[in-house]
Amino acid sequence: MNTWLSLHRAAFASAFRRLWATPLNTLLSLLVIGIALTLPAFGYIALDNLRALGSNASGVQQISLFMNLDASKKDVGEIENRLRQAANGKWRFVPKEEALKRMQASEGMAEIVASLPRNPLPDAFIVDPANTEPEALEILRKEIAGWPKVAHVQLDSAWVKRFDAFLRLGKLALWMLAGLFGAGLVAVTFNTIRLQVMAQSAEIEVARMIGATDAFIRRPFYYFGALQGAFGGLLAAALVVGALRMLAGPVGELAALYGGTFSLRLPGIVEVVLLAGLGALLGWVGAQLSVSLSLRKFD
Repeated sequence: MNTWLSLHRAAFASAFRRLWATPLNTLLSLLVIGIALTLPAFGYIALDNLRALGSNASGVQQISLFMNLDASKKDVGEIENRLRQAANGKWRFVPKEEALKRMQASEGMAEIVASLPRNPLPDAFIVDPANTEPEALEILRKEIAGWPKVAHVQLDSAWVKRFDAFLRLGKLALWMLAGLFGAGLVAVTFNTIRLQVMAQSAEIEVARMIGATDAFIRRPFYYFGALQGAFGGLLAAALVVGALRMLAGPVGELAALYGGTFSLRLPGIVEVVLLAGLGALLGWVGAQLSVSLSLRKFD
């Protein structure tokens, strides 16, 4: 076990020294890999922020339940019990007195409300379901509509379906983009490792003559590809964070113009680690393909 660890440690150190020995070439390779990973990573974070924006928008993915005007407190309590059982999410009760006060506070409505002989507004519930899939929202809406003393149930299902379709299209485009740039990353690593093998062909031949195994020869190249991909992934994460920080101010100002607040979510530690791991995996795949083909001439 100690021998195995020593061999891998030596291969890792050798790969790191090769990266450090040619800083300009390493920097250019990392930039190519980083940019290749930045676009799909940024697209993923952008879609996630867009989903959060759609969820936080006023009235979006909410179900508004309006009671009959003659509904009593007992009827309201019955609806509350049904919501606890059926709506796996948050909900809040809006009494008709509160709704009338809000209407009266609106610009130009004070005189109109004052002239009304009685409160024309019903008690209402605003439901924020945990499952915001369009199908689940529609099923819940139909269920609530059948409850006693419920006059009307409102859900902008068309908007929800359009928004969900847009997100699904964005995910599909993102997967296609990620596949293309992933193949490009493998190709970059493949070419880099091939040049490394060609530059060290004499060393490889001598090593084979003195009994070095294929695993011993291949191992440093594998680590080289994985390290290059991992560093490229970290660079991509840094580029994504930098771009989001630059956009945070304008996005916040735009949200304020519409009377809301919204802040862009930055990649978390787990996502940064996953991005670096994905880069390392793709780098290892490119190295494995390159070494397997390049070492055939030594057979």
